[in-house]
Amino acid sequence: MDSFEEEENDGGASFRRYRTIDLVIWTIIAVVIEVVVTLAANKWFPHEIYCLSTTIAVTSIVMMRWNGFAAIQAVAGGFAYSVVLTGFDVEKIAVYCVGNCFMLLGLLMFKFVDKEKIRKTWWLTGIYAVLMFVLAQVGRWAVSLIFGGSAASILGYFVSDPITLLFTVIVVLISRVPDGLFEDQKHYIIRTDSERKRADGENYL
Repeated sequence: MDSFEEEENDGGASFRRYRTIDLVIWTIIAVVIEVVVTLAANKWFPHEIYCLSTTIAVTSIVMMRWNGFAAIQAVAGGFAYSVVLTGFDVEKIAVYCVGNCFMLLGLLMFKFVDKEKIRKTWWLTGIYAVLMFVLAQVGRWAVSLIFGGSAASILGYFVSDPITLLFTVIVVLISRVPDGLFEDQKHYIIRTDSERKRADGENYL
C-alpha cells in the first residue's frame, strides 16, 4: 500500500514538473515570437494599419494542452506586444494583458464540445480558433472602455487584425498535425502510455 501511494505521489510530482517545464517553454515561445514579429512589422511596415499578433495562436494551443494555465501565455504575450508597440504605456499594457485573458472564456467551449472532438475535427478546430480571436478582441475593447475608449472602437480592433485572425486559424489547424501538440496533455500521456503497453503486449506475444 505504501509503495503504491509513493508511486502515485511521485507520478503526480512528475506530471507537475512536466507541466511547469512545458508552460515555461510556451511562455518563452509566446514572448520571443511576439517580440520578433512586432519589431519586424514596425520596421518593415511602419505605416500600415494592419497588425499581427501571435499570442492568440499560442494561447489557443496552450489552452488545449493545459486549460486555464494558458492565462500565463495570454498575459506574457500581451505584455510583450504592448511594450514593443508603444513602450511602457499602462493603458496599452492593461488592454492587451487583461483583454487577452478574456480568451479563458473559450474554456466554456470545452464544456459543450469534447476536447478530443475539437482536436480531431478540422472545422471545430477552426471555430475554436476564431472564437479565441473574437474573445481576445472583445476583451481588449472592453478594457479600453475603462480608460475612456469609445464603444464604436470595437470595429477598429477587428478591422486592424484580419492578418492575426488568418494567422491564428492557420497555425492552430497546423498544430493538429504533430502528435500530441494540440491535445490535452493528460489525455496525451494516458493515450501514449496505453499505446506503448499495447505494443509491448503484442511484441511479447
